[in-house]
Amino acid sequence: MQRLPKIVRILAVISFTAVVVLFTALIVNSFQNSGKPLTSLAPEGPSAESIQKLLVPVTAIAGIVFVLVIGAIVFITWKFRERKGSDPDEFPSQIHGVTTLEIGWTILPALILAGIAVGTVMTIINLNREEPNSIKVQVAGQQWWWEYRYDLNGDGDFDGPEDITTATELVIPAGKPVQVTTTSNDVIHSFWIPGLNGKKDAVPGLYNPLKLQADEPGVFRGQCTEFCGLSHANMRMLVRAVSSSDYDAWVRNQLKDHAADPTDPVAAEGKKVWQALCAQCHVIKGINDVKMKETPPPLVSGVAPDLTHFMTRGTFAGSIFNLYQPVSSDGQLLPMSDVAAAGDPGAVLTGGPVNTATVNRVTLEAWLRNAPALKPMYPQGGRGMPNLNLTEEQIDQLVAFLETLN
Repeated sequence: MQRLPKIVRILAVISFTAVVVLFTALIVNSFQNSGKPLTSLAPEGPSAESIQKLLVPVTAIAGIVFVLVIGAIVFITWKFRERKGSDPDEFPSQIHGVTTLEIGWTILPALILAGIAVGTVMTIINLNREEPNSIKVQVAGQQWWWEYRYDLNGDGDFDGPEDITTATELVIPAGKPVQVTTTSNDVIHSFWIPGLNGKKDAVPGLYNPLKLQADEPGVFRGQCTEFCGLSHANMRMLVRAVSSSDYDAWVRNQLKDHAADPTDPVAAEGKKVWQALCAQCHVIKGINDVKMKETPPPLVSGVAPDLTHFMTRGTFAGSIFNLYQPVSSDGQLLPMSDVAAAGDPGAVLTGGPVNTATVNRVTLEAWLRNAPALKPMYPQGGRGMPNLNLTEEQIDQLVAFLETLN
């Protein structure tokens, strides 16, 4: 066989080296977590750390096997290549039928897989073990946002007068376990907060357990990972971990009904607009909650986000838009469009006054003006918010009223 020209061999070596370098860079980059809010490689809670402790050795073992297999292929290809003057009918020694080798490469993978299986089962048991005195929250997915119901008195009923119903953001105390139960009001969704735990499907009629706990206060982003329709990519989630004192204050505030009628005349008119156009789907406790229980809203999912404490959230519309100006960890104001940073409600979280200067009024008005233009939905089928054809005056009035919902 004629030997390949030298230039061809040089180009082959260069190409192979380039592929190796690029592949290595890709692997290294995948482990860089900066600027990746949905990375599962930066655990920030006990459950996520349990997964990480399983992932690291499994990845290491897989990496070693990969290197050994590729190395063997390269070595065999090089060692037994056809050389100039070699006999094409001559074959290297065969190892088929060597009992020791065949038993060895059967037992070794079996032992490796058995070890991985034991670690996996132990991790699953640990993740499903319910912690004593944990906070009980039922998470319901629907097209295309998340609802959270807190069973504060532990009676198993998530819809009692002493319980909390909220949407978009799950507020938890840092350092305390939260026992989440996922379900769905329409199709199959999947609840995933990578910094705190793995994925758990939300299935209609089923209730799946998931344990969350944040080591420190912070914001943890998530994403629905089960294709669920038009705005699957826009069905995001957010866990806001706060100090125990702030959580207690948040709970006390969430248990309050809507305050008295707004004193501002524009907001008062906004309440009338809300009652005329929005109250048939949304609930504000103290205004239409009793009526809504008697007459369910005309939606396929049967519910729209509860707006009783709308302004205490940092995001809205399935957590794809900031409701407030986001702030960096060092206190610097960030662009309103920086959704990964999440809007910062500040003192409003626990019922403090709304600083209207930090409200993302432009996007909020655009949402009220034509919601389907900002987020693909199917309002004609009862899935998602329709275009209510509001006038600019009505939009101003509604925003003024919404700003009182703290």
